Amino acid sequence: MTSDTKVQRYLISFDDGSMDHIPKEDFPSVGEAAHKVLREAKAAGVWIFGCGVDRQQSTIVATDGTITAGPAQETKAVVGGFSIIEVSSREEAHVWAARFAAACRCAQEVREIMFDPES
Repeated sequence: MTSDTKVQRYLISFDDGSMDHIPKEDFPSVGEAAHKVLREAKAAGVWIFGCGVDRQQSTIVATDGTITAGPAQETKAVVGGFSIIEVSSREEAHVWAARFAAACRCAQEVREIMFDPES
């Protein structure tokens, strides 16, 4: 992207369990398909960061530093994986999300990340 092009960052994510319908033997090909899109996003210069999130019980850290077990996975939607990209429009983010959805065989949620000059 050129320096005069306005860019926005988007979070593309899917909920934990969204890939549970995929047979275990298909995971290597799904992983390769997702990595192919990731490599294409890097080559296009839009990739910031992304990964899968390990299925586990979360912990909650309160404002006073107290740590407690988080909500059970069954009672709250949790992120199963995400990508952060930097593109010029929501429409472009939708194009990348569609590519990840096809590769991962599950719907992707797209949300704009608020600009913070400190980050």
